[in-house]
Amino acid sequence: MSAEPRQAATVLLLRNGVPGLEVYLLRRTRGMPFAGGMTAYPGGGVDPRDGDVETAWAGPSPAEWAHAFGCDERTARELVCAAVRETFEEAGVLLAGTADGGDVVPDVSGEDWEVQRQALLARELSLAELLADRGLALRSDLLRPFAHWITPPAEPRRYDTKFFAAALPVGQEARHVTGEADEVSWLTPPAALAEMAAGTRPMLPPTIHTLGQLEPFADVAAALAGSPPEPLHPICPWFADEPDGRWAVLPDGTRIRIVVPLPS
Repeated sequence: MSAEPRQAATVLLLRNGVPGLEVYLLRRTRGMPFAGGMTAYPGGGVDPRDGDVETAWAGPSPAEWAHAFGCDERTARELVCAAVRETFEEAGVLLAGTADGGDVVPDVSGEDWEVQRQALLARELSLAELLADRGLALRSDLLRPFAHWITPPAEPRRYDTKFFAAALPVGQEARHVTGEADEVSWLTPPAALAEMAAGTRPMLPPTIHTLGQLEPFADVAAALAGSPPEPLHPICPWFADEPDGRWAVLPDGTRIRIVVPLPS
């Protein structure tokens, strides 16, 4: 019997760097129960309180996100909140601002913010409570739907993951604050994929594929305007062992070579 997939949100945090469009990547600590040693984006499973209806909200409504992702409104609310919460927890970047949608909070690196980030991590504070305390609203207009992946049925840990794209807000810096990663970096998609192909930066198939989808975009504005890069449909890969190695095969026939063995 296959495990029921858990709802999860992942964020492709983007900025314009000197070499071009860059994405924020974490190398997950070896020994993590899921994807240890793998390079991934900030993200994680939905927390029950991510569905809090009192969360102050500016931008496209949960109903609009539900339509984009083909899910119910509560799940959509949970996913958008999880995307914002996980980005703050794992990268120290908060996609929030004034309730009228006019401003994004410029700097969230002070000690008072760090106390609240730690409380979020410990689940002593919900995102709704943090925003209410600061007089802020979640800014769903800073996010774009990007992709939808579901872990194959054979895997013991399964996730139904919605991928979002978001620009690094002006005035904020992504910081290495997560205990789940031993390295963080801003890389262009081609540079990250070159390291993956060389075997020095192992990644799961969704990360490889979404980096490839980012490659054609010249800058953040183009990436956000072009999201999602293809019609949003759930992608559930299967694996093929062939004489030339192991491949992840997507429903449309796309094949992704697994350079480094995936963690069991």
